[in-house]
Formats: sequence, C-alpha cells, structure tokens
Amino acid sequence: MKSLKVREIMTTNVSVARENSTIKEVADQMKSLNVGSIPVCDSSDKPIGIVTDRDIVIRGLTSGSDNSAPVSSVMTRNVVSVSPDTDVHEAAKIMADNQIRRLPVVENGKIVGMLSIGDLAVRDIYVNEAGDALSSISEPSRPMK
Repeated sequence: MKSLKVREIMTTNVSVARENSTIKEVADQMKSLNVGSIPVCDSSDKPIGIVTDRDIVIRGLTSGSDNSAPVSSVMTRNVVSVSPDTDVHEAAKIMADNQIRRLPVVENGKIVGMLSIGDLAVRDIYVNEAGDALSSISEPSRPMK
C-alpha cells in the first residue's frame, strides 16, 4: 500500500501573522478563523515562529503583557516543521515526540500548509497514531519559565 504524504491531508489555505503584529490582532485572527495557532512568518513567508492561544495566555496575559505588544514577544521561536513530502506516519511521530498539535508544512523555506492532529484523526488508518500523538502531547509538561 502506498504511504500517504502530508501534502495529501494538510490544510493549504494558511493565514499567517507577521512578527510586528500585535497580540490583539493575532488573537482576533484566531477567533475569526476558529483556530488555536497561527504561524508567524517574515515578509517572504518563511516561518520564524508560531503563536498559540496558550502562548498568548501564559506568556502574554499572565506576564502582564499589553495586548498591543508585538506577537514576537509571546511566540515560540523554535518552529518544528515538516515538508509536504513527509510520510504521514513520520509526521504523527514528530508531533508526538515534540508534544505539538499543529505542524507547519514548509517547502523551499516558505509555509505551504499546516497539519493538525485532526487531519490525522479523520483518516481511519491513522486513528491509532493520532491517539498516540495526542496522548504524548497531553502528558504533563515542564513548567514554563
């Protein structure tokens, strides 16, 4: 059986933020798109970070950041990503190993898609892997500094 590639199940219409976007602008963007994370890209769409709703709360609100602060002040800078040609099983393992629910898909240095746990779970063949990834993601993590 042919293995499925990330490009076959990823979301391709990805909204991004710029590092000088405000926390409020990105939060509004998340609300209107009904998503929990937004990749942060430079002007050539190269991912330089990712911001989640949790980042906004934990690194922003609870640290006293104003909602007009740049999103770069709360984003995660070490972006874990995959290429569109990554095998879906490998992508699920990367998500589990890194305890992440959403994985930017990058080709030629530019963001071309996002892969989520939901994308894996809707494919019956990957239900076990999505469950394993979600179990790993949901393990208690170390406190943030």
